[in-house]
Amino acid sequence: MIRTEDGSSTLYVPELDEHYHSVHGAVREARHIFLEAGMDAQLAECTEGKLRIVEAGFGTGLNAWMTLLHAVEKGVSVEYHTVEKYPLGAEEAAGMKYAAEAGERERKWFEELHACPWGEATEVAPGFIVRKVLGDFREAELPEEADIVYYDAFSPEVQPHLWTEEVLGRFYEALRPGGMLVTYCVKGTVKRALRALGFRIERLPGPPGKREMLRATK
Repeated sequence: MIRTEDGSSTLYVPELDEHYHSVHGAVREARHIFLEAGMDAQLAECTEGKLRIVEAGFGTGLNAWMTLLHAVEKGVSVEYHTVEKYPLGAEEAAGMKYAAEAGERERKWFEELHACPWGEATEVAPGFIVRKVLGDFREAELPEEADIVYYDAFSPEVQPHLWTEEVLGRFYEALRPGGMLVTYCVKGTVKRALRALGFRIERLPGPPGKREMLRATK
């Protein structure tokens, strides 16, 4: 477990020499890429107050938890679908302490995100329904007509098989027209794969420690 520059935690995987979140600030990274560039951008176009979000990898639960808090704050209903092959254990999840300084209600939501059963739709907070799928997102069934994809897999330098046109194409198909995929990765091969699939690519300013990020619209 590593403490990042904004005081929040991330996990380091020695076998991959890779972190789950940015060492420059795990919470800042999640807010910048997934909430501001993804969720808020879609809410600006959304008239129904509902979003369907797909996350490639549940990981520490940080992206899901911050999305939950943002949805409650904005009064938005969310269906959150996430696929994870290697979930954290209860002790590891509790050790992240993202909710340590939050209120009791917010802490319970974080705990419930990790504790709720796999493969079942669970209303963790009013209007926020999560469905965690235990499996490989290269093979697992994905929902249709999603508004946003959070693509937060480990980098293509260490897991290139997760960034191929074939795999990214599964998420293209999951999105509705006008849906967005947001990711920290700006690697040239990834951009070319996204363009080949039919995405319109935007390079946006990145979070602290990273010059750019990508937003791809179907």
